[in-house]
Parts: sequence; structure tokens; C-alpha cells
Amino acid sequence: MHGGTDRESNRRRRDIRQLKTAKGGIRVLIKKSADIRSNEITPKEVYLNRRRFMAAAGTAGAALVAGKYLRNLITPELLAQAGTRLEYTRSDLSTQGEKLTPLDDITTYNNFYEFGTDKEDPSRNAGGLKTAPWTITIEGLVKRRASFDVDSIVKMHPSLEERIYRLRCVEAWSMVIPWVGIPLSSVIKTVEPASKARFVAFETLYDPKQMPGQRRSVLQWPYVEGLRMDEAMHPLTILAVGLYGESLPNQDGAPIRLVVPWKYGFKSIKSIVKIKFVEKQPPTTWNIMAPQEYGFYSNVNPEVDHPRWSQAKERRIGEFFKRSTLMFNGYGDQVAGLYAGMDLRKNF
Repeated sequence: MHGGTDRESNRRRRDIRQLKTAKGGIRVLIKKSADIRSNEITPKEVYLNRRRFMAAAGTAGAALVAGKYLRNLITPELLAQAGTRLEYTRSDLSTQGEKLTPLDDITTYNNFYEFGTDKEDPSRNAGGLKTAPWTITIEGLVKRRASFDVDSIVKMHPSLEERIYRLRCVEAWSMVIPWVGIPLSSVIKTVEPASKARFVAFETLYDPKQMPGQRRSVLQWPYVEGLRMDEAMHPLTILAVGLYGESLPNQDGAPIRLVVPWKYGFKSIKSIVKIKFVEKQPPTTWNIMAPQEYGFYSNVNPEVDHPRWSQAKERRIGEFFKRSTLMFNGYGDQVAGLYAGMDLRKNF
């Protein structure tokens, strides 16, 4: 997640920033965020592609009242994206007292450049992603190297858990999302990493046929991310396979994604196909593309501005007024000890 300032919001559609990576001279075209949509939650069959539904509804006219016309508008692609119900327990580690972001906004306001750079592109373009069967390769400095399907990964923990977490984008907008998943630590313990493994690296699927955004050199593909081992083992770090009690929609990182709530959203890599345990700090996509703007740690820090905009405040999706951004996105009591003695301005 990456982008611009509220001051630039009126030019978002036409303003394109160009950055140069330190390697290869790749040019990155970063389009600005689209305007925030309404809070209203649409029917489940429709929320995953509201724009397409509304366009079709306009052509149907008054005849839309008849049920047969409505059924014709619900395409196989939309139904394929509709989630299946999950069984889960509620976690005590969930954020308390926060209003949840409506499902419609979570599923139509996304940064997932594999499907396009506009906020609505993922909901329009992710329907063709085949998420079953899906395997995740676990390799590197680990005793149990193997490829696991998503169900096998989930079974590495006694049960799925609902984790309500704040999500803070580096673009200075935020959401509150009820994820469903398992602690990453359960997977790490099961595969038994070697003592030399100090970092965990992650990789997203690379398949330009299914992910049309990968046909452009917007980023260096495949998307990669990483955590320090103690960050990966922290109880708040999860692998999510669902939200709002159902399996993940494609545009939100199906079938399995990382969620690290005290870091900017782009650290929570989507559609994971590889987890690798390594000794040295692994490369991460946005740090490769613009190291002066996106650090390896990328902890939410209102005192460290992005070079092109302030991080002191944020816009919660669905709200008009800005709110103050919290250090570590409000999870400082749980995670600040991970960075004791570190210069958080230098190690941003």
C-alpha cells in the first residue's frame, strides 16, 4: 500500500508519480487513491463487483424488479468470489471498541497491484484467480521442508480464530477488519526452523495470465516481503484465510495472506505461495523500488513522515474527519519491546 496525501486528493485520477529503483532503472507508475465510497453494505452476491452490477442494473431498467433479471446479473464470476462460511473462535487478542469497516469497503477499496493500480481494479479483475488447489512451499533453514495445501496450513493450529485488527495504509487511510486465521507462530513451530534462521521471507503468486497487473512493470514481480523471526513469532501476527466469517475474497489476498497489524498494510503480503526461512534480511518489494521511502520494518509511526506526506493523521474509511495515528497502530503495549534500543527513525 502506497500513494499520496489528502491535499492531493482532487488530482488523484490524473497525477502519476514516477520513482526509480536502485536496481535496473525500472520505472514505477503509482496512481493515486480513488475517492472513498459509501458505507452501505450491498448484497453478498454483488459486493465483490458493485460497479459491474450497477452498470448492468442500469441497462435492465424497470424490468430489474423481476427476480429473473436480477438472477441474470449475478454472473458466475461473482458467485465464484463469494466466500464460504468458516468455523472459528473469537480471540481475546482482538481490538476492542472499534467500529468495523463495512464489508463492501473492505472488498472494493484495495491495493493489490497484481490486479491493477486503481483501488477498484482488484474487485474488477481478481475474479479469475483460481485459489483451489493452492500450495504453499516452505523451505530454507527449516527441518520440515515441504509443500502444503491451505487446509494443511490451517490444521497446524487447533482452530481458526477471529482477529479484529486495525489496518493502517501507508497512504494515510485505515480500516478495522475482522480477519479469520491462525497465528503464524503455529506454522513456524510445526516446521521447526534452524537456529540460524533469523528472518522469514514470503512470496506472492506470479502468474500474469491470472493476475493482469503483473503484465506491466509497475513493480518488480513476484511481490516479496519479510519479517524478523521475533516479529513472525509474535502472537499478533497471523496468516488470514477469511474475513467477516467467510473465506477471503480474491481481491483481499485469497486464499491465504499475512496480517501484521502494527505495520503499514503493504507488509501484509497477499496470495502467498512461498515461505522461506533465511539467515539474512530478505529483500522486500517496496524497499527495493524506493528504499528512501519504504523501509524493511515499516512500523506505523506518526512521528516519521513519508518523504512526500505526513503520517501524523489518517482517514478511517467511512469517516469524514481525520484521526490521529497511533504509534505501532495502537499495538505498542504488545510490540514495542521488539524494538527496544533501536532508532526507529533510522530503522523505519
